[in-house]
Amino acid sequence: MTLHSKFQDETDKSAKPSYFNLPPLDVSVAFPQATPASTFPPCASDYYQFDDLLSLEEQAIRKKVRECMEKEVAPVMAELICIFPLSIGRRQSFHSKLFQNLVLFILLVGYGCPGLSLTGSAIAIAEVARVDASISTFFLVHSSLAMLTIALCGSEEQKQKYLPSLAQLKTIACWALTEPDYGSDANSLKTIATKVEGGWILEGQKRWIGNSTFADVLVIFSRNSTTNQINGYIVKKDSPGLTATKMANKIGLRIVQNGDILLKKVFVPDEDRLPGVNSFQDTSKVLAVSRVIVAWQSVGISMGVYDMCHRYLKERKQFGAPLAAFQINQQKLARMLGNVQAMTLVGWRLCKLYEKGKMTPGHASLGKSWISLKARETVALGRELLGGNGILADFLVAKAFCDLEPIYTFEGTYDINSLVTGREITGFASFKPAPMSQRSRL
Repeated sequence: MTLHSKFQDETDKSAKPSYFNLPPLDVSVAFPQATPASTFPPCASDYYQFDDLLSLEEQAIRKKVRECMEKEVAPVMAELICIFPLSIGRRQSFHSKLFQNLVLFILLVGYGCPGLSLTGSAIAIAEVARVDASISTFFLVHSSLAMLTIALCGSEEQKQKYLPSLAQLKTIACWALTEPDYGSDANSLKTIATKVEGGWILEGQKRWIGNSTFADVLVIFSRNSTTNQINGYIVKKDSPGLTATKMANKIGLRIVQNGDILLKKVFVPDEDRLPGVNSFQDTSKVLAVSRVIVAWQSVGISMGVYDMCHRYLKERKQFGAPLAAFQINQQKLARMLGNVQAMTLVGWRLCKLYEKGKMTPGHASLGKSWISLKARETVALGRELLGGNGILADFLVAKAFCDLEPIYTFEGTYDINSLVTGREITGFASFKPAPMSQRSRL
């Protein structure tokens, strides 16, 4: 049914002014009092001199990634909001400089990978997220989920076959665990893998899978129809029966190509079954590492928002003075800065626990949940400080505000990650309501 109003019809028929279809003014002309994020603000958020805790190599990585993001991405950040630039994924045009600089922080050793420390990888992802959270998510999915799964759970032949190309971004990967019916309860997934001669047949559906619409390699988790356990499979793009369709209408991480994957009798040869994935516990090993990286995404977003607000408040004037001169604004800015310092130090400690072999799933979950919670508070304060400009992508904060929402949710919601930590510190699992559990939680 189509609705028409008399007012609408009259409006459509009326003559429009000659300037009706003119493009918008450049923000530097429309609002000359403050510098937009296309010229990214200098870093003002390392108040406790965190750089002193980093090795010289880690400091160099941080500097290189920061300079690259500010030069290559910040000037076009607002233009990239609605669609992932596939030229980035294929290392073409001006984006080649970006990817030549960023591929070096993949957290793997050998197979063409640099093998950085988790600290080095974490601070690099934070520097990417400081300017653009979507591009940091692309790398998270590609390297800290898909590549890491192949490295930890794949055979030597699979590592030799897939990792060198993925490390050079000649091929792109995605990681498919979540399903329409199973997000937090991913262990209950119902995509089925049935053994046949020479391989496996996959049937099912996945949802929210980043990079899936253009990935060359899809790491897909399915339930073994014989053992009823979760197994992992490497699926090639354009396999018969495989489709991946971009999800629409997201409000955050809009560059990221989240997709719906349909698997209809997709054949996977035996050599592409991941031998190290034999239960959901094997998947959890990868999630624990990636949750650390997600925590650092939140750190990076908060750094960028603080840096933007710090510059903006000193440039923007009202009532005859810079906004930075008002007490309530200083209080909010100091609160944001305190959050960034605490988040950074918790994230750094997480990395050190991992590097010493002491990090537990509870450690990773608490870090991800608490840091993303503090980041949410920080970007909300930043949105307040920028007033009307707090809803414009030109000044970063609005974009960061929306981008943080999916980060707060993915890799385990705040509540689910809290329960992972709660189970570890109490010894009791409380994920299922007691009446629905098959046995007592006690």
